[in-house]
Amino acid sequence: MFINIIARILAFFIIIISTKIAYAEAPTFIQQFQAWGSYYYNSKQGKICYIVSVPVEKAPASVDHGKNFFIVSQKPGNKVSYEPQLMAGYNLYSKSKVTVQIDSKKFIMFTRDKGAWLENAAEEPQLINAMKTGKKMNISAKSGRGTTTTYSYSLEGISAALKNIKNCK
Repeated sequence: MFINIIARILAFFIIIISTKIAYAEAPTFIQQFQAWGSYYYNSKQGKICYIVSVPVEKAPASVDHGKNFFIVSQKPGNKVSYEPQLMAGYNLYSKSKVTVQIDSKKFIMFTRDKGAWLENAAEEPQLINAMKTGKKMNISAKSGRGTTTTYSYSLEGISAALKNIKNCK
């Protein structure tokens, strides 16, 4: 319930940051799948579908993390089937790397402002598969002030959420 409320509050914020369009329709909530909510909105480029979750754990507790979330978007008509990204509630350290770990699998993301994306886009399917088969996703990042931050995301419900947006058109 808490994650559902947070996800809805963050939905509009997600759209503004994760797209490069001047105008976007307000997002429409589709369904909640445990820790992951599914949404869509219409843009000038077409319908955009995505799933989003918020961290269940944050460290260090002594800092203001802002609003952080992990999003996986799908843009029908584009060659990218799923695009995973981290959206931080603060500016990330310039040219730093974000580490995503699920079980023994590690993925490296590059940063820009408050966002992080996989360095190697060819690894997107592997990250999505690891998310589907894992239970928890741990993320380590460095803030613009140099503070190392960590986040844990539950992966419960992600397979159902991805299936929900699979045929987004």
